[in-house]
Amino acid sequence: MILIAEKLISDGIASVYSTEKGQKALNRMDVFRVSHIPVVNDNRYLGLVSDKLIYDLNLTEIPLETQIDKFETTHAHKEQHIFEVAILMYKLKLSVLPVLDDDHYYIGAITLYDLARRFAKLFSLQEIGGVVVLEMNTNNYSLTEISQLAESNGYRILSVFLDRKPGTQILDVILKLDKDDLSALIQAFMRYNYTVKAVYFDQSIISDLYMDRYDQFMKFMNL
Repeated sequence: MILIAEKLISDGIASVYSTEKGQKALNRMDVFRVSHIPVVNDNRYLGLVSDKLIYDLNLTEIPLETQIDKFETTHAHKEQHIFEVAILMYKLKLSVLPVLDDDHYYIGAITLYDLARRFAKLFSLQEIGGVVVLEMNTNNYSLTEISQLAESNGYRILSVFLDRKPGTQILDVILKLDKDDLSALIQAFMRYNYTVKAVYFDQSIISDLYMDRYDQFMKFMNL
């Protein structure tokens, strides 16, 4: 399934009306644990308001519509890909992203939490299997060759992460495999002069690795 914005819409996020006071929006944000909320009238998207903006404009006790021109109008089209959604939320530091249909009507919103959860599923992070970390120069990286080595030894790569060290040409290639026993694959990598930096096959250790990657993703989103 192609993960587009329409498929990422959260069931657990509500909008507010422009006639409601800022405090009502803040209360909704507290309930859903977000720092932004869409302002919508009759499925017409008016903008995205943040808790910071409400306090800055002293909107807690007055209707949001009095400062509607100050609100962000950022949104995603329903057919935008999950990567585009992630980039948009990262660049604008959004905890919620409204989604509009072809007629520019509001159909829902995506939360950062749901976006991270979909990424975890997209990259098979919850599947059982071992992890191998290869260290190499960026010029030597070839996913085709790595995949051929894995498949010829009876392994399937479920997902790949690339982690380049800032200011260097050193690249960590993190491979999630479909099996726990990685001995044959490690030997194959060593025969082809790959540097095997780390191996994870105990599920508790792998869970820690995934949590570390999740934390890195959240830092990437800068929220």
